[in-house]
Amino acid sequence: MRHQGSATANGEGKSARPTGPRAERKREAIVQAARTLFLREGFGVGMDAIAAEAGVSKVTVYNHFGNKEALFTAVIAGALDEPLAASSSVAALDGLTEAHDLREAFLKAARIWVDAVRTDQEMNALRHLVAREIHRFPSLGTAWEQHGPESHHPAIAGALRDLADQGRLTIPDMEAAVIQLYSLLVFPHLVFGSYGTDISDDLTERLIVAGVDMFLGCYAAG
Repeated sequence: MRHQGSATANGEGKSARPTGPRAERKREAIVQAARTLFLREGFGVGMDAIAAEAGVSKVTVYNHFGNKEALFTAVIAGALDEPLAASSSVAALDGLTEAHDLREAFLKAARIWVDAVRTDQEMNALRHLVAREIHRFPSLGTAWEQHGPESHHPAIAGALRDLADQGRLTIPDMEAAVIQLYSLLVFPHLVFGSYGTDISDDLTERLIVAGVDMFLGCYAAG
């Protein structure tokens, strides 16, 4: 007899996501296993294989993610903010809320962030995987859209929200602000990279400086 609200092996039914330190360790193992296998075999890899790679049961995978589209979305979402998880990036983001010169702090954080994005080969491979699979699995796009930009980029959204709470930025629409900051700093490299073209170091620096100035020109509290 199945308990009410538990997830089935097909992802049917809904239950609360497992919580606690042990559950988080399993979730991290599932995401890492899925990332490894998605990169190696594409989105068509089976959930059985992902569960085996993570050392958990398939039911555990479904309990955490519900379906493969949601798991794929979690893999990509986590990877997007990965360059911000490095200690240097964390320090730079934390420094935004403590900086006397906000522009210089933004420039420092932007340079670290953009450099990580430019040099992260695995992230590039994940982006190419999304581009390959989105036509065969349009539900991936729906799952991605439902998360919203703030959920995809919590490190950036959190730093901007802290600055807004301090009164140093005025951000009436956080969703738009997150997308705009990505558009100014990161998207040029993603677009050029998708065509196999790199942006030069000199142009990268000019884009960073201009991008930060545009962003602060729009949102810096006056």
